[in-house]
Amino acid sequence: MSAPTAPLPPAAEAAMRDLELRLFAPDVLPAVARHEVASFRTAQLSDWLYRYGLSDADLDSLEFWQDVMRESRATLAAAGRLDLIGAV
Repeated sequence: MSAPTAPLPPAAEAAMRDLELRLFAPDVLPAVARHEVASFRTAQLSDWLYRYGLSDADLDSLEFWQDVMRESRATLAAAGRLDLIGAV
């Protein structure tokens, strides 16, 4: 019988989670990055829409970034990692 081991320190647990993401869910980290960029651009374009109005090209861009957010969220939901974008 082996002796029980002590719990890992918090920094080691965080490192293990990061390693697990990289090894077992390679699409998760890129989805987080895409979601962050898309979220920023959507907020920026929405602000411009409110303040100045948008051209047709800007509206197309807004729709594109919203689609990117939806696709990224779906990828993260499938991996069970919505927590990475602050969603439940």
